Amino acid sequence: MTKIGASSYIWVSPFSTDRLDQLSPAKSIGFDVYEIAVENPDVIDIERVREEARRVGIDVNICGAFGETRDISSDVAEYRENGIAYIKTLVDMAEALGSPYVAGPMYAAVGRTRLATPEEKQRQTRFAADNIKALAEYAAKKNVALALEPLNRFETDFMNTVEQGLEFLELVGYDNVGFLLDTFHMNIEEKSLTGAIRMAKGKIFDFHSCANDRGTPGEDHFDWEAIREALKDAEYTGPVVIESFTPEINEIAKAVSMWRPFAQSPDKLARDGYAFLNRVFNAR
Repeated sequence: MTKIGASSYIWVSPFSTDRLDQLSPAKSIGFDVYEIAVENPDVIDIERVREEARRVGIDVNICGAFGETRDISSDVAEYRENGIAYIKTLVDMAEALGSPYVAGPMYAAVGRTRLATPEEKQRQTRFAADNIKALAEYAAKKNVALALEPLNRFETDFMNTVEQGLEFLELVGYDNVGFLLDTFHMNIEEKSLTGAIRMAKGKIFDFHSCANDRGTPGEDHFDWEAIREALKDAEYTGPVVIESFTPEINEIAKAVSMWRPFAQSPDKLARDGYAFLNRVFNAR
């Protein structure tokens, strides 16, 4: 039985304690997991989230949002320190909720794109690797994994492919550091989406699903049965989480190039996406 999840981004941005009313409708659709995108930890009372999750009967997992001032690979020391503190907060949240991971492109700021010189790239990689190592140790003590997300070339110049990610994981060298893979980004960057999934065998901690236009899974050109089989071959046992975006996502609309709605409504995207993924991954 594969758990099917939904990102809070489908309905709300930023998520806060005031939007805990989202958990019950997500459960009623059928979702097993509600993945909170933590844009601002200060507006989330994690104890209330845990209480509501238990009442509703849904798992709550943690994903991060990484802007310029949370860049652990930045040349600006203050930004690196902010990023480290933020990720530690996410790890604490994950521990409190029983989330097995903190996910996201935590190695750099989303939108940091340029043709870096070899010296710049080496320095950025060193900062990122050293800080991920320290964060991995912190997370391991709390039984939390770090799931790094390769992004497409328009959102980062640091890690676009599984192959690049594996090189970075080898540099880091911690078993609790692996991948969040996302069908949208992989469709842009990978020569073979299913080949890349298999290449990441044993290292996938989270999986984001959406259409090639970032909309409803199934309304696309993907071979989802092949994706299912590739995930099975890659020994992935975690949730398949729909990550799409509400039209009201003003704060990061530019980062995700959200210029138009991806469905008639967030609820329709969630219902149709859940029905499709549940059929693909769980119908026998």
